[in-house]
Amino acid sequence: MAGSHTTSDRGRETEERRAGPLIVTEDAELLDDLLRLCAAAGAHPEVHHRMPERRASWDAAPLVLVGDDAAVRCRGATRRSGVLLVGRDQDDPAVWRHAVEIGADCVLRLPDAESWLVDRIADVVEGVGRQALTVGVLGGRGGAGASTLACALAVTAARHGRRTMLVDGDPLGGGLDVLLGGERTEGLRWPDFAASKGRVAGGALEESLPSLHGLRVLSWDRGDAVTIPPEAMRSVLAAARRRGGVVVIDLPRRIDESTAEALAQLDVGLLVVPGELRAVAGAKRVASMATMILRDLRVVARGPYAAGVDEQWVADVLELPLAGEMPLEPGLMIDLDAGVPPGDSTRSPLGRFCTAFWDRALTGEGAS
Repeated sequence: MAGSHTTSDRGRETEERRAGPLIVTEDAELLDDLLRLCAAAGAHPEVHHRMPERRASWDAAPLVLVGDDAAVRCRGATRRSGVLLVGRDQDDPAVWRHAVEIGADCVLRLPDAESWLVDRIADVVEGVGRQALTVGVLGGRGGAGASTLACALAVTAARHGRRTMLVDGDPLGGGLDVLLGGERTEGLRWPDFAASKGRVAGGALEESLPSLHGLRVLSWDRGDAVTIPPEAMRSVLAAARRRGGVVVIDLPRRIDESTAEALAQLDVGLLVVPGELRAVAGAKRVASMATMILRDLRVVARGPYAAGVDEQWVADVLELPLAGEMPLEPGLMIDLDAGVPPGDSTRSPLGRFCTAFWDRALTGEGAS
């Protein structure tokens, strides 16, 4: 598990959008390309055709993109880091001299450097801070309660002021937006991200998703699509993690390529196992596949238990550490029908369980 995450993330929700890069070029075709790359990174650039008259624009920009047509006009500018000379002509020997004259960190040629440049722009726009603590929840058998626990964990984290994203990684689960009573809430769903490759802007992702109970939810729609390419899973989860706070992922028991990508990005996994022999036998198969990718997988036992079985016995048989016992939640189905999400009440057994989990996880206790 990742280290301490004790500072509240709620304040980030009201942060002003970070300044975008400064672009200096008169080349209309190059400018179009740079604007396109900034849009892909979720950045809003400031554009000048020549060296800005206000020195502060050059000095304060988090990144300066100078077109090779404008390098001569930028001579004499303040020497600073984060200046990139960008162009297309691969054979112009003068470009390296111009780069030295303006103190550029490097010379980039498009389109070859587009992917690298999008990543660089996104880094300065989003900031490079602590990644989100990412928790995945799997069921030891069907109906184990993994989706309920995933929702309760996310609702609890959001209630305590954490920036929280809940990701539905199980296309056959019926949709976590339904479980949270938000299936009609506007926002993008998984099929909208099926073609995602490379860098996805974390801020744009967050803003595009439905907001339910103080958290963002990436769920499935009611259409026929039931798969997400591994590349899309990798890109979307990486973007979610860069935003910081907490990411909770509800995962299927079947480990396909997309699920493997999700497991690779987890800090800790929770395997929900009912206290019955068949469930433990099924959970052992799930655990054997998951632990080939995930190093920190823990058991959440759930009663009622068969004769001679308790939570520690379940963990011992699975040879996994015990994260705790998921309590029975009286009236859960009635609450769900009334639009009350799992974990909504701090006084409910499930709410207390999730609060205790985050208290340990977010202060570094029990870290692997």
